[in-house]
Amino acid sequence: MASNRGQGGIQQLLTAEQEAQHIVNAARSAKMARLKQAKDEAEREIAETRSQVELQFQKKVAASSGDSGANVKRLEHETEHKINHLSSEASRISSDVVQMLLKQVTTVKV
Repeated sequence: MASNRGQGGIQQLLTAEQEAQHIVNAARSAKMARLKQAKDEAEREIAETRSQVELQFQKKVAASSGDSGANVKRLEHETEHKINHLSSEASRISSDVVQMLLKQVTTVKV
């Protein structure tokens, strides 16, 4: 009888070990499934964020590109205005500059 009892105890231990192994395997499987789900969610969030940032970037590029034509036109107008101003100032003082240069060149200091 003692051997039957020993056999029964061993059988119970083996059954308990198998159940524990099933529980551990189930926990590992659940853990791997949760990790895969978290990874998929993270990748989805990254893709959404990337698309939002890309959309914002494209909007900024489009806005700055649209303004570049206006900026070029404004700069051309400012440049033309400055050139006209410098030309008129040069015309106004050119005779004075010529007189001053002639005076400096022809004056002899002893």
